[in-house]
Amino acid sequence: MGVLIRKYRSGYLFTGIAKLSIVLFLVSLSSSFIDTIWAVYLAGFFQSESYVGLFSGFLSVLAFLSFFFLVPLIEKSKKSVLFATVLILSALTYIFFAINKNFYIFIFLAIVITIFISIKITTFGIIVKDKSRKENLSRNEGIVYSFNNFSWLIGPLIVSLFLLDFGHSIIFVSSATLLVFAFFMFKMSGIKDDNVVKKVDNDVFKNFLEFFKNKERVISYLIGAGVTTWWALIYLYIPLYIIDNGLNEYLIGIFLFACAGPLILFEYLFSKMAGKYGAKKFFLIGYAIITIIPIIVFFVNSPYLVLGILALGSVGLAMLEPTTEAYFFDIIKNKKEENKFYGPYNTAIETGLIFGKIAPAILLIFLPFKYIFLLFSAFMFFFFIVSLKAKKVVERRD
Repeated sequence: MGVLIRKYRSGYLFTGIAKLSIVLFLVSLSSSFIDTIWAVYLAGFFQSESYVGLFSGFLSVLAFLSFFFLVPLIEKSKKSVLFATVLILSALTYIFFAINKNFYIFIFLAIVITIFISIKITTFGIIVKDKSRKENLSRNEGIVYSFNNFSWLIGPLIVSLFLLDFGHSIIFVSSATLLVFAFFMFKMSGIKDDNVVKKVDNDVFKNFLEFFKNKERVISYLIGAGVTTWWALIYLYIPLYIIDNGLNEYLIGIFLFACAGPLILFEYLFSKMAGKYGAKKFFLIGYAIITIIPIIVFFVNSPYLVLGILALGSVGLAMLEPTTEAYFFDIIKNKKEENKFYGPYNTAIETGLIFGKIAPAILLIFLPFKYIFLLFSAFMFFFFIVSLKAKKVVERRD
């Protein structure tokens, strides 16, 4: 209880981490609305699964590049101000999505929202880090991601049960509304992060090369990339799999709801255990689980059984999501390195998505859909091998 609410003379008040968790809940709920329909929405513009994957991969490449070019902006800005500004701009962009029917305007809007998402991810991550003591970082990451995952649990369900009948436009409007609520919640929370670097490092490519000169940073990068590689399968290709098998679009939300369930149940528990026993063990077990599951579903013919087995893979993700970022912060030496390298580290998100989107898109040109499962199993096995090289870091020994 003390982690979220503390007792003061004037009564009980929410802690900073609790306020950030609520803000992230609203932001993630907005994102979950969009991601539930995104693959099908793209399919309306691109009539091929392969083209959907390639365009999504292009956006991920753009996000990858934007992280590096945004480093100077993030370093010289107040993180709280920048985060709040991007919330409002993202809301406006979703409104334009709702009213637009033109293909070329859609391309422009997709590029704009991709850049905004990059800024949101980087600034929010730094704010959480700055509001956490080092020994409590894994725990706080676990709390924040638990709220995040609760939004991903109920978001797809809300879309499938209540919003889908009204069309995709109302879903974009609803997402924009949630971001406006998140903006006001963040402003009312009084959370400030004035961690500003006065001498800004503008050498983007030097930052890139310097990041990868350190072995521990490279390992943390690859381990983090594996998480989003898996989510590319779940959020992009499985919705297309559902539609291609003649199943109702409503089932997409139900499936994504099922995938979020294990994260809600286990992520906070695993994050606390990782802080006590070290993240490496959880990396290995998590990646082992999601290496085996795609091999199993490759031999399964029932679409419903395939979806059920894939949802179980989220148990492995519950071991990985809160621990990968905390591991990166554990190996970073100081705040200057944090400001300099957190942006490059966050490109791991897009690196995973690039491989998770483009490689299957190319494979689909030559092979049936089911071979995607073997491809993802190979990816996850690679990340399992990388995890063997991770450093054993224990944040606390209570």
